[in-house]
Amino acid sequence: MAIIAIARELASLGEETAQELARITGYKYLDKEFLERRLSGISQEKREKYDEKSPGFWASLSQQRDDYLHYLRTAILEGAAEGNCIIVGRGGYAILKGVPSMLSIKITSPLAVRVERIRKLHGCDNKRALQIIEQSDHDRGGFHKYFFSTVWTDPREYDLTVNTGNTDPAHAAVAIDALRKVLIDKEKEDSGVAKVADLLLGQRIVTEIIYAKKTPIHFLEAAAENGRIVLHGVANTQSAIDTALTAARSIPGVETAESAIQLVHEFTVMP
Repeated sequence: MAIIAIARELASLGEETAQELARITGYKYLDKEFLERRLSGISQEKREKYDEKSPGFWASLSQQRDDYLHYLRTAILEGAAEGNCIIVGRGGYAILKGVPSMLSIKITSPLAVRVERIRKLHGCDNKRALQIIEQSDHDRGGFHKYFFSTVWTDPREYDLTVNTGNTDPAHAAVAIDALRKVLIDKEKEDSGVAKVADLLLGQRIVTEIIYAKKTPIHFLEAAAENGRIVLHGVANTQSAIDTALTAARSIPGVETAESAIQLVHEFTVMP
């Protein structure tokens, strides 16, 4: 299993390149529409509020933010677990960071080229086109900073950066696929399958504890490795920790579960 996660600037032909890449590889194409169909636990209002946008200060600290991130992570991991895929945007490269079979790609273009493309697309002048691009860059940068603590513009976040200012999506896709063939071998594919399975098991445990059982554990994370689970977070009571452990052990695939949850009395979070 190989995963290609593509981050792209507005008007860089990122979607077109990803679609061409899906065509030549036969990989499943996971775009906004695909992922939104999987975000069953998130209302349309929340999706529009957070989807590749820079949240305000209070929005970035709210429970809604945590809910959106949880279900987004789950949707991307479920898609990745289904096999070879191309994930467009939504912080896919950050969510899957550390997966051996994941290739992270950034699609970019010179600003002047992007302005011209937006100007033609929207029938506007250069000033308005530049405003649209700057707002998009601001939103996507803020989205990655608040949700994943990553700098979206940092080239070190990616295995390859492709400049489509002097090429087309077809040739860009061929270059990406060539790198995939060089970097992702059978050993990495097998390791990637195992890693994604661990991450998805952790997500399912959090879903059961927080969203099904509504257990009051704050900042809950479930670290999984070959069926062995360690829970991390903050709780007000020992009974909440015990309930969380019981719920974790009930999930198929869990062999052992232990707690590293901190017990802190009088702990509260913003609703």
